Amino acid sequence: MKKQIAILGSTGSIGTQALQVIDEHPDLFEAYCLTANNRVKELAEQARRYNPAAVVIANEDKYEELKSLLADLPDIKVYAGKQAIDEIVEAGPIDMVLTAMVGFAGLNPTIHAIKAHKGICLANKETLVVAGELICELAQKYHAPIIPVDSEHSAIFQSLAGEGDNEIEKILLTASGGPFRNFTKEQLATVTKADALKHPTWSMGAKITIDSATMMNKGFEVIEAKWLFGVPADKIQVLIHPQSIVHSAVQFADGAVKAQLGVPDMRLPIQYALTYPDRIHLNEDRLDLFKQPLEFFEPDLDKFRCLALAFEAIKKGGNMPCIVNAANEIVNRGFLEDKCGFTQMSDIIEKTMSRVSFSSAPDYDTYVSTDAEARRVATELLGAH
Repeated sequence: MKKQIAILGSTGSIGTQALQVIDEHPDLFEAYCLTANNRVKELAEQARRYNPAAVVIANEDKYEELKSLLADLPDIKVYAGKQAIDEIVEAGPIDMVLTAMVGFAGLNPTIHAIKAHKGICLANKETLVVAGELICELAQKYHAPIIPVDSEHSAIFQSLAGEGDNEIEKILLTASGGPFRNFTKEQLATVTKADALKHPTWSMGAKITIDSATMMNKGFEVIEAKWLFGVPADKIQVLIHPQSIVHSAVQFADGAVKAQLGVPDMRLPIQYALTYPDRIHLNEDRLDLFKQPLEFFEPDLDKFRCLALAFEAIKKGGNMPCIVNAANEIVNRGFLEDKCGFTQMSDIIEKTMSRVSFSSAPDYDTYVSTDAEARRVATELLGAH
């Protein structure tokens, strides 16, 4: 039987690469459902190619356009709206839900999929950043496995395979350092979005590429690792590794370090999440360790304030990571729209952290209200710049 896969965010970077994995193994996988936020034409093209049972466009204004683009394919059900995404992941035939949506929007459908006992291939890191405790509790309660898709978390997951209850002494989370690794603070103040969008090793969507340049992405990955692997933040060390060959590593109680290495290609962690615990052939370049040195550096938290703020948020706990995530989504978009400078992003996030109501024991409703309040505060601060 082919595994039926729902891909949330099928037109984005992770979603399109997941479809490449399905292309390579059509005997194993089938796209049951594809969703997108705004990209109607791309979603319609994917629907024609993969013939899923259903497609969902989150933006309800685009429903009629999508419907007309697929009018000659009556077997494909067409839906619109966020609620439709929440409902479609519960569909009986679905085996696995790949959550590749960007931002806070990924939280609710992930909760619905977990409650429907679906396997989660998690590429939406904000879900665990915002509501890690809640998601972990639900996954345990509903026996829904969560397999990470981020290359770093997949590497940690792979390094832990076969280790049972062996104690993790330290998680070594690698980061490329982004395009501004060797910039001074003065140089960072004048970088443009065009500079920030040129990532040295990975090809990703605009939002995550900016987050990588500020290193907020790595801060979020620290929070994600804390929840995925049950390790406190002070046992997670960030290493700048410009070559992006060592995807991350785990140090054990005896001092042994296990790492997963490979060329920078997201199809490997995507495929591993879909086939776990099996490994099957992937048609990609193979790693040649003779070709380049492997270097590691300590991150500069003074220069990359966003990473420092993420660590602060973990320390504070409660809804603070949710506040940071919401503020970051606002400033990230603001930077892309030329409404603030590169270094102003961390200033606005820091101010938002001090102004939004703090809750030490948040529930789902708290996360929703916190997200809304933090977005409002960050938007006001952005407008004041």
